[in-house]
Amino acid sequence: MSESAALSHAEPVSSAEDIVQSLLHSIDTAKQNGEPYRHWILEACVPDDILTELAGLPFPAPSLEGVSGKRELHNKTRKYIDVENRGKYQACEAFAQAFQDPRVTKKIEEAFGTDLAGTYLRLEYAQDTNGFWLEPHTDLGVKAFTMLLYLSDEEGHDELGTDIYDADKQHVGRSPFAPNLALVFIPGDNTYHGFESRPIKGVRQSVIINYVTNEWRAREQLAFPEAPIA
Repeated sequence: MSESAALSHAEPVSSAEDIVQSLLHSIDTAKQNGEPYRHWILEACVPDDILTELAGLPFPAPSLEGVSGKRELHNKTRKYIDVENRGKYQACEAFAQAFQDPRVTKKIEEAFGTDLAGTYLRLEYAQDTNGFWLEPHTDLGVKAFTMLLYLSDEEGHDELGTDIYDADKQHVGRSPFAPNLALVFIPGDNTYHGFESRPIKGVRQSVIINYVTNEWRAREQLAFPEAPIA
């Protein structure tokens, strides 16, 4: 995380309502790309103070222990904006409440063409360090929506966007990476994405926002495990 983020522990001024309004405007102004599958780039997703608080959350970056390629290889050390962290951190609570808000879920359904009824909000707080990489994968299955919100702003992080592949898993591009920018797509059988191995200085921080179906077994990861989207 940046020095400014690490030093910031003041309670955010912005509320869940402020985040809702930021998200609605960000979705309305999203830039769509149709190749190799439909995906969107969103800017200014959340208020600046919320972004700073999220980037400054006191979660240690887990060790890769020399192993990478899939996030599930490190399930024991993964972090979530779950019930516990919603209770501990005001920014986590406001952030989760905003993505649970029916105005936001309706806007997501209309803008991106998905159905979130009966799904559950899952917010993973990802911290990737040097040696991290991800093989191409689609997110198809129990995920009805994927949004990768980027947080960190260290030297060289503008080169750390999500890699995008075609249906043959051939690398075709990379999303831009900047604080408060996000990549969105609706998981399908061709939505291959990953992260090519390359140097990471410091910690590459992001929040992975998914709405998952009731088949999701790890209920402890969910922000509101008892409250599906209406």
